[in-house]
Amino acid sequence: MAGSDQINVCESKKVVPLNTWILMSNFKLAYNLLRRPDGTFNRHLAEFLDRKVPANVNPVDGVFSFDIVIDRSTNLLSRIYRPAAPETEGGVPLSTSFNLLEKPVSKSDFVPVIIFFHGGSFAHSSANSAIYDILCRRLAGLCKAVVVSVNYRRAPEHPYPSAYDDGWTALEWVNSRPWLQSKDSKAHIFLAGDSSGGNIVHQVALRAVKSQICILGNILLNPMFGGQTRTESETRLDTKYFVTIQDRDWYWKAFLPEGEDRDHPACNPFGPRGISLEGVKFPKSLVVVAGLDLIQDWQLAYADGLKRAGQDVKLLFLEKATIGFYLLPNNDHFHIVMDEISNFLVRSRATTTITTATTNYCCFGSMCFWIARKCKKMKLVFCC
Repeated sequence: MAGSDQINVCESKKVVPLNTWILMSNFKLAYNLLRRPDGTFNRHLAEFLDRKVPANVNPVDGVFSFDIVIDRSTNLLSRIYRPAAPETEGGVPLSTSFNLLEKPVSKSDFVPVIIFFHGGSFAHSSANSAIYDILCRRLAGLCKAVVVSVNYRRAPEHPYPSAYDDGWTALEWVNSRPWLQSKDSKAHIFLAGDSSGGNIVHQVALRAVKSQICILGNILLNPMFGGQTRTESETRLDTKYFVTIQDRDWYWKAFLPEGEDRDHPACNPFGPRGISLEGVKFPKSLVVVAGLDLIQDWQLAYADGLKRAGQDVKLLFLEKATIGFYLLPNNDHFHIVMDEISNFLVRSRATTTITTATTNYCCFGSMCFWIARKCKKMKLVFCC
């Protein structure tokens, strides 16, 4: 086994950019220290190892941020990022007055508001983790958007459905803030998240179907889904790129209701107990899948489930990307995804209603036929 691990390390070093490899390897080491065999979690050590950064009311990289508690009953906090107005650039201090921080995002344009749910397999990281502060700042700056990063409660201390409840609270809060509205007096809301955050996106959007809240689009980066059946990619990529099947099983057991298996709808949304979206007015979706993520088969199955239900979904498959590639801008995949997200925001804002199911599938490299085999009846439209 040790020899096999050494081979996997050498292989991953060749494929993954060095900075990303170091970052993800450090995460893997830390995460292994935090999980206990009895299902408990060393939260104190986790908080010590997770580097946090404060909000900044003076612009950094053209974006300022501030923290606000949106639900005192659960102490639910969100960090809000806004592109700086021209008068705040050039080192001119920005007033910390909330009258300025909460002024309308725009009186003359449509500004997307992205509610972001961080990753970490429902157990790790937070809205003020340095890696997610940087990512949300980049999203706000590159997409000219307001980003509301939600500090949802984490497992195993707060299992299902706590993270979903916090996501729903954040959505209701954003929808009720006049200062997050654009020139048409509406908040142009998008949901986004990576890993477990991508899972939360689906569940919050599902709740929104029954409400009057309009979500213009969902952005899921390497979303965390699964199921009881072991898939080909889980077997093929187990232990190779930072994550093992055993790791994933631990996190699902920590999050799901006691006694439930991985075919629970929270884990397997289109599985045997899933909820059909056929005939449902569900938001448009952008699903990003990394070709070196061991749960990619479940992510592809999710995109296929949306398509079969007649929903509007775009799949972006990145053959040589691994988990966490979007956390560092040191690879082409990062820039491809940022461009795709920007384009998705523009396309989705062009209409507030979903009328037809037009599915575009985009991939890069030599994996086109492999995806076709995996997705079987999916129609692929290549946008390379």
